[in-house]
Amino acid sequence: MTITKSRIPRFLNFAKSNLSQKFMLIGLAITLSFIFLAFFAPVFQQWGWLQNPKEFLSNPIHEAPSLKHWFGTSRLGYDVFSRTIFGAQAALQVVILATALSMIVGVPLGMVSGYLGGKLDKTLLFLMDSIYTLPGLLLSVTLAFVVGRGIFNAAIAISIAYIPQYYRVVRNHTVSVKTEVYIEAAQAMGASTWIVLSRYLFFNVIQSVPVLFTLNAADAILVLGGLGFLGLGLPEDVPEWGYDLKQALEALPTGIWWTTLFPGLAMTIMVVGLSLLGEGLNEFVNPRLRRENR
Repeated sequence: MTITKSRIPRFLNFAKSNLSQKFMLIGLAITLSFIFLAFFAPVFQQWGWLQNPKEFLSNPIHEAPSLKHWFGTSRLGYDVFSRTIFGAQAALQVVILATALSMIVGVPLGMVSGYLGGKLDKTLLFLMDSIYTLPGLLLSVTLAFVVGRGIFNAAIAISIAYIPQYYRVVRNHTVSVKTEVYIEAAQAMGASTWIVLSRYLFFNVIQSVPVLFTLNAADAILVLGGLGFLGLGLPEDVPEWGYDLKQALEALPTGIWWTTLFPGLAMTIMVVGLSLLGEGLNEFVNPRLRRENR
């Protein structure tokens, strides 16, 4: 009787993976680490491992990193370590909500526009191209002035800039797929537009959406940081990396480096992790890239 050994999937075998797969695994590890910290930050606070990020009266001002305050304290007395950890929670909430909103709006519009065509397609193309030509940060800043501060409001302000990207990708895939034989067969059998879109088109035109989701999430973290730096992101009592960088900027010339380093480093690492994950996923989605890398 022969014993067969279970094989590890190739993309999980770090030693035999190609460079893009290794980068994807590194990005996945970084992303999961931030998700873990964001999810369990309140638990760590209850256990006494993290200080309340809103507490500042009991802490000294501008204390250097030490065993009591690992990342030091800010000019208002906030514990930088706890605010950096809780900043990941706020960033993930806004970023996931913003990219989900843009995907929920952009994907259906792209499918309907590409499948039906005609005046509807031309109108949506003109509208999305007009939005796409505007700088994303400038558009988000303008909308943040209108909708105000808050997690949901910041997500709305950020999501508008990403809707055209989902629309264009899904619309182009729909235009190329709707001429396939199985689509024409479904139409000949009397399938309604809803049946064709939901059953035959949807899963064939969203292959690139997960890649776009991760890349947009990385960009949304930077946009959220920019809004927080300008005082347009989240309320002041919510720990947020961009707002903390704004508060730390005045003390930087005096040698107070820790209030700037750690929030900025956390933002950079999270963006790099999501970018590596998105680029690695792109290889699995794009067969041409898989053949080239092999």
